[in-house]
Amino acid sequence: MSIGLPPQKSGGTLDFYFDFISPYGYFGSLCVEDFASDHGLDVEWRPMLLGISVLKVMKLPPLPERPLMGRYHLEHAIPRHARLHGIHIARNLAAPPPNPIAAARAFCLVKRDAPQATVSFARAVLHAHWAEGTDVVSDPQELAAIAARLGAPADAVAAARDDPDAAALLRSEVDASIARGVFGSPTFIVDNEPFFGVESLPTLDLWLKRRRETGDG
Repeated sequence: MSIGLPPQKSGGTLDFYFDFISPYGYFGSLCVEDFASDHGLDVEWRPMLLGISVLKVMKLPPLPERPLMGRYHLEHAIPRHARLHGIHIARNLAAPPPNPIAAARAFCLVKRDAPQATVSFARAVLHAHWAEGTDVVSDPQELAAIAARLGAPADAVAAARDDPDAAALLRSEVDASIARGVFGSPTFIVDNEPFFGVESLPTLDLWLKRRRETGDG
């Protein structure tokens, strides 16, 4: 083996579906690469929109507005996960989320035109939104500044919110996510087997180990 070369991955691909305004999607983004590496998987980062899957397809209210469930997540589950894993959340979880369209369309353009910056761009936007509490996901200029730092096309990112090509790219991704049964963020899919929620990673871990040992997941 050549010194300095990473090990070759041969286990396939883990599709990671996330929405920039999902706290659980943020949690998933922080661990998905290491998790996949442990199993020899590559990660394909894919955007989804809760505004489509939850509000339009399932016709459910946003999580904060759901009786009992909303309070549980906002006051217990999300803060608890952050504390247990040492993750800082700067945003007011009860505040209405910004519109993620600008960030999601920008991500699609970066993924197409500067694929080497795909993961770094997504992580930087998620960090700015959740750990720093900025409104970057709805601010084209902030998104463009992140793109510029990463060598991605800043001008295209700045215009992504109103760009028909970016809109078509995101629409294709969202349509594909619905067709695959993705309803929440994060969702992890390996070999068309879906696992919903960051708390499903231990189950996915067992499933992958079982498949590797016995060929039966």
